[in-house]
Amino acid sequence: MKNKFFVLYLVLFFLVAASSTADAQCSICTKTASQLGEKPAKGMNSGILYLMFAPLGIAGYIGFRWWKREQLFLEGEK
Repeated sequence: MKNKFFVLYLVLFFLVAASSTADAQCSICTKTASQLGEKPAKGMNSGILYLMFAPLGIAGYIGFRWWKREQLFLEGEK
């Protein structure tokens, strides 16, 4: 069971690491970035990705705490 979670975490890590090259812009941000030029557009894209990590980190922390509590609850029922 632990191996499955390790593989899942490994896959998620590589997805997050690969997302630095992703274009995380809405249509309005894309149009604004195209007017700024290439270097500021990359900075804007990096900023959008940076802001995305806070809510995902919070959701991940809440999910992890929930999972740990469920594991303790299930162990108590045995």
